[in-house]
Amino acid sequence: METLERIQPNRQVMAFILMVFLSQSRSEPIRYSVLEETESGSFVAHLTRDLGLGIGELAARSARVVCDDDKQRLQLDRQTGDLLLREKLDREELCGPIEPCVLHFQVFLETPMQFFEGELSIQDINDHSPVFPNGEILLKILENSQPGTIFPLKLAQDLDVGSNGLQKYTISSNSHFHVLTRNHSEGKKYPDLVQDKALDREEQPEFSLTLMALDGGTPPRSGTAMVRILIMDVNDNAPEFVHTTYEVQVLENSPVDSPILTVLARDVDAGNFGSVSYGLFQASDEIKQTFSIDEVTGEIRLTKILDFEQIKSYHVEIEATDGGGLSGKGTVVIEVVDVNDNAPELTMSSLTSSIPENAPETVVSIFRIRDRDSGDNGKMICSIPDNLPFILKPTFKNFYTLVTESPLDRESQAEYNITITVTDMGSPRLKTQHNITVLVSDVNDNAPAFTQTSYTLWVRENNSPALHIGSVSATDTDAGANAQLTYSLLPPQDPHLPLASLVSINADNGHLFALRSLDYEALQAFEFGVGATDRGSPALSSQARVRVLVLDANDNSPFVLYPLQNGSAPCTELVPRAAEAGYLVTKVVAVDGDSGQNAWLSYQLLKATEPGLFGVWPHNGEVRTARLLSERDAPKHRLLVQVRDNGEPPRSASVTLHVLLVDGFSQPYLPLPEAAAEQARADPLTVYLVVALASVSSLFLLSVLLFVAVRLCRRSRAASLGRCSVPEGPFPGHLVDVSGTGTLSQNYQYEVCLTGDPGTGEFKFLKPIFPNLLVQDAEREIKENSNCRNSFVFS
Repeated sequence: METLERIQPNRQVMAFILMVFLSQSRSEPIRYSVLEETESGSFVAHLTRDLGLGIGELAARSARVVCDDDKQRLQLDRQTGDLLLREKLDREELCGPIEPCVLHFQVFLETPMQFFEGELSIQDINDHSPVFPNGEILLKILENSQPGTIFPLKLAQDLDVGSNGLQKYTISSNSHFHVLTRNHSEGKKYPDLVQDKALDREEQPEFSLTLMALDGGTPPRSGTAMVRILIMDVNDNAPEFVHTTYEVQVLENSPVDSPILTVLARDVDAGNFGSVSYGLFQASDEIKQTFSIDEVTGEIRLTKILDFEQIKSYHVEIEATDGGGLSGKGTVVIEVVDVNDNAPELTMSSLTSSIPENAPETVVSIFRIRDRDSGDNGKMICSIPDNLPFILKPTFKNFYTLVTESPLDRESQAEYNITITVTDMGSPRLKTQHNITVLVSDVNDNAPAFTQTSYTLWVRENNSPALHIGSVSATDTDAGANAQLTYSLLPPQDPHLPLASLVSINADNGHLFALRSLDYEALQAFEFGVGATDRGSPALSSQARVRVLVLDANDNSPFVLYPLQNGSAPCTELVPRAAEAGYLVTKVVAVDGDSGQNAWLSYQLLKATEPGLFGVWPHNGEVRTARLLSERDAPKHRLLVQVRDNGEPPRSASVTLHVLLVDGFSQPYLPLPEAAAEQARADPLTVYLVVALASVSSLFLLSVLLFVAVRLCRRSRAASLGRCSVPEGPFPGHLVDVSGTGTLSQNYQYEVCLTGDPGTGEFKFLKPIFPNLLVQDAEREIKENSNCRNSFVFS
């Protein structure tokens, strides 16, 4: 109880507080009338005109009609604006004896919220006849009764009201009695039998008369009862109640057979005429079903559960009769005291089960609360939990509107379970709870988000077409179609990149596929954009970057650049027999189109004419002498060198080298037999071209040698070094420096002197000369070898 009392004010609505009508409501109710028992579907009124609304406004604003008794007795045609009967209306069932009979209803419209109050008056028709509770009424009258004495009779009941209700009583024609119609304060009409002349029991001990009750309908209806009158001997005193009127209060939750009150009547006669018996007089069926009276003791007991909400008080007429037939009348007024036995009621008139997110203040439901108790027992408090983004607003009388307090976010919470609690103020307090579920419908307010802003994919070259190389993934926190994503490739930033022929993307799942085989040597990497678009309206999208790196595969064999292997005459390397061990014969130069370890090359001597004479450095391909040469070594050697990469599996290439050992560089060139045979098979045109090229080269070389010799001679004279004369001939003396533009990894310079004997033309190989000491070393060598004819430097 204390918790309920501490509910925050903005969550409470006190039903007993006088509510001020909203500006949207009508101050006066609209009133209509209809005859009872009118067929269902009958026209009642044209609401569109009566409420001053436009055509179609009732349908556009979701108009509804709600009756106070929570039964849908009326229906509204929103298209035509007509108010119709949903069922036949029975005035007697709805209102009983209450007149006028009014059915209260409300009309409410949405967007904006507006209420109208209406009243439907149900007009009575004469569809019921008066009915007496018993077909025969027994009346005992003393024979000494005087003319003018009035004897009350039991009344008839007519369920109709007004002019259609009971109007008068008549009795069959006789000379001793007539009947009067007496109006009761409650509006009922009672028949009183009036004695017209003296009675004589010995002359006529009994009368049988017909009592008729007539209503005022057109045509009138009637009901009859037989009045049997017995003439009794003289009984001087009638019983009298101690109190003419008894008043008592009874709780409505009193159990059945509870004692209500004991009445007491006294009769001063003696004997049988003084004994009193009690009974109910002129009791309706409702009173007979609710109360009983003990004939001997006069104790009134409860025979049926009371209901304050249906009947708040009872007027019970009681009768005390003595042994002689005389009776006295009394009245018992029983007030039913209300107890809190009715929990509050909640009737839902309108409910919106789904609300779009991000919408401003939205009406979720319209409902009405009611408590059938009275006083504090009927006062109510309406509330909802505090931790929900909803509020309750009073609208019209006991109607309340549940609205959103702020825009909802489906991604934060997609469903709300709201418990509406209505508690009365009685003791003990009773409450009613009503649960509603509100779903938040999705609005496309979230763009897709990729799991990464950029993706890096690796694919090995020479892949098969349509190979799945990777995936991109995006998520959308929306739902339904708003979360269904479509992936696409964005136009490449590089207009020269043929993206459409390189990759494709699955629009449904973001899988990426290589459309063709990739070649690392042609394309090492490329980058493009992908987009994810949802199917909402409007559609939202996001982007990410994808970089594809092509991994190298060992698909290229090493290629030998030098010596050339083009099918022409093989190149022969000349090696002087005086060369020392480690002498650089030549260098095999090769490249590999692959990268990384697939391009790491190693060199190996596979085959040699004389094993052990030459060796190949494995890392740079330099071919060097492995030992000193001797006269016993064959002059011609054929070396097979293999170039091998470091791939998996490794690839290799081989090259054949021809090496000729010479005693001096003046020794004529001796072609190898294999070369001679190949030259013999060569095309004549090729021979002519080679001869022409050799001639031009010789002339150019001769000119250079002459120029170098002249320069050296001039320098020799200036230094007064005349021991070494430079004769005219094919070998002019000069120090020649040939840079390392060939196959060697660095520059090598050698000084060669021709001996003084011009007939032999032998060369003497001295030592290598490095570029920074070229001139000084050359001069020193010339001085030391004054008997040389010429001096050369070879690289």
